Amino acid sequence: MSKYHRFIFLFPFSFFLLHANSVMAQSSEEEDLALVYGDKANVSIATGSHQAIAKAPSSATVITAQDIQAMGATDLNQVMESVPGVHVSMQHVAQNPIYSFRGIFTKENTQVLMLVNGSPITNVFAGDRSQFWGGMSLENVERIEVIRGPGSALYGADASAGVINIITKTSSDIKGAEFGLLAGSFHTTDGYAQYGGKLGALDTAFNIRAGNTDGSQAILQKDYVGNSGPLSTSRKAFDASADLSKEAWRFRASYQEREVGSGAGLAGALDPNSRINSTRLYLDLNYEQANWAPNWDVSGAAGYYNINDKPADPAFMLYPPGTVPGFPNGMVGNPGHEEQHPHGNLSAFYTGFEQHRLRIGTGFQIDDLYSVTEYKNYTATGAPNGTNGNPPVVVDASGNPSLVFLLPHKRTVEYVFAQDEWSIVKDWTLTAGLRTDNYSDFGSTTNPRLALVWDASYNVVVKAMHGTAFRAPAFTEMYNINNPVFVGNPNIKPEKMVSDELAFSWLQTSQLKGNLNFFYYHMSDIILPVGSTPAVYQNAGDQIGRGFELEETYDASNNLRLTGNYSLQHSIDSATGQDAGLAPHRHAFARSDWRFASHWQFGTTVNYVAERLREPGDTRPLIPDYTTVDMNLRCEKFIGGWSASAMVTNLFNANALEPTFLSSGIPSDLPLPGRGVFVQLQHGL
Repeated sequence: MSKYHRFIFLFPFSFFLLHANSVMAQSSEEEDLALVYGDKANVSIATGSHQAIAKAPSSATVITAQDIQAMGATDLNQVMESVPGVHVSMQHVAQNPIYSFRGIFTKENTQVLMLVNGSPITNVFAGDRSQFWGGMSLENVERIEVIRGPGSALYGADASAGVINIITKTSSDIKGAEFGLLAGSFHTTDGYAQYGGKLGALDTAFNIRAGNTDGSQAILQKDYVGNSGPLSTSRKAFDASADLSKEAWRFRASYQEREVGSGAGLAGALDPNSRINSTRLYLDLNYEQANWAPNWDVSGAAGYYNINDKPADPAFMLYPPGTVPGFPNGMVGNPGHEEQHPHGNLSAFYTGFEQHRLRIGTGFQIDDLYSVTEYKNYTATGAPNGTNGNPPVVVDASGNPSLVFLLPHKRTVEYVFAQDEWSIVKDWTLTAGLRTDNYSDFGSTTNPRLALVWDASYNVVVKAMHGTAFRAPAFTEMYNINNPVFVGNPNIKPEKMVSDELAFSWLQTSQLKGNLNFFYYHMSDIILPVGSTPAVYQNAGDQIGRGFELEETYDASNNLRLTGNYSLQHSIDSATGQDAGLAPHRHAFARSDWRFASHWQFGTTVNYVAERLREPGDTRPLIPDYTTVDMNLRCEKFIGGWSASAMVTNLFNANALEPTFLSSGIPSDLPLPGRGVFVQLQHGL
């Protein structure tokens, strides 16, 4: 790290420490505990029950709506970068985010499970959230809970590297009407309105939001075919949601619509004109009743979500005219799909034993890829489809088993799980969980998790954790056909993960608290394309990783909070003995929140990303380190119910790059946006 970078990284700490009040006297043990186990320090994602984060049997982080507001964050990616051990990168297609946990860095990011209000939103087509994600706004988010490490014992498939649970606002969180407007760099405009209150006998919350941006259109130095030009980063977004509840019942409905640019192009060749549509519908009905019977709490849910990912124009350009022999008008390929996922679950929590808290449950999900569409002007081998010397023409390959890249498929999943929180003796708790998932297409998998938590003293908690997890093969990996690059393999099995962790949480003083986590993991049976084109997916990869995460929170005064974390990881590809590549070995994040006057708040975040090596076999130079600084100035209720924020992202206009995969064929790395300035107005009635 250069002297300049050291100064920038220490800025939010050193500047404000000079202005901080002197350290307050040590408070009582009860006050110390209140600091540790406040509302922000509680989490439900670790066991399914609300509990203190310091005692939760996992490495967990909670980001509240207040944290989001203080950071000035408007998208999930900005928040996730603040989580210890997590770095947000992107893939070249549509700038889809890659949430890299602990050095696990894959294109589709299939090892990370994302939940919305506890329900998975995994896309079975490729195993990600959506082929064309287009971001997730935060004005309707109450809190985000993140666990690092395996979560399959409770959540099933894809919870290998970590789990992200996004919890939306209810009527009690919004309390009346609120609306906001955002405008700024890159021709960005955004607006939302939401309401929380009573509708007859129902508690209701409604949210609607729409936005547009051209994106930064940062310049890619060289694409797959050697061209230089701006990334296609435009986005149009529309969101609407409703939350209705009465007593033990809650119904939620959410709709998201995105039209996004192609990023660096579907095949790594810049495609500035094509746009991609994605729509997502989520419905769920929940029942949760404490004391349903003596010593029994019960909960259940029935849900449905539908994903539709399709190019907006049937002339989606893979390679531009004149770059591929035989395709004078360019090579066109437009894959699209629709899928639906009915699902349900039922669980019960029993507290009748003196030293045990037992949770049992069962559930099902149907993964139904019911529609696949494709327009293209090439054959299954990648040759032009023109005949008798005529140029190739775009044809509809949908439903044609000799031409389309994938046919519709369906799988069913059934599961059972049990979890016991056992208070062995005073200050010692063992949490043991076990879950079995049965898949109709590849069979069963069983995954345990153990966590021993020791309250070593009133201000120190020690945790030892062990768990396994799995990642289910996506349909493209199992059933891809007629593709000149990759074809599927219906005989592949799930990826496996085994992880061990040792964690310490301690309250050093009444103002200073920290966490230190050591981890080791072994991923096996990693699904990779193997062989010459077309490559066939196989369980061919193996990766071992280790490292630690340190985080600290310092309340320097009643008006100043400093937080920071530092992560160090090293992941090895077992086949080559080389670094697995792409994920940062070192990652540091610092944040200051300063209330310097009544209603005024100033925040600074510093993000340092360092030591990213290439994948085995990639001989390109190392990926440059970078440091970015964001600032946010906020004034609350300065006139009536109005609040305002002014945000600057990448203040020093750092030349920050995220790596491209070797398999993409793109010689250059992906540039992140330069400096951006945004202003937001909010009004609550």
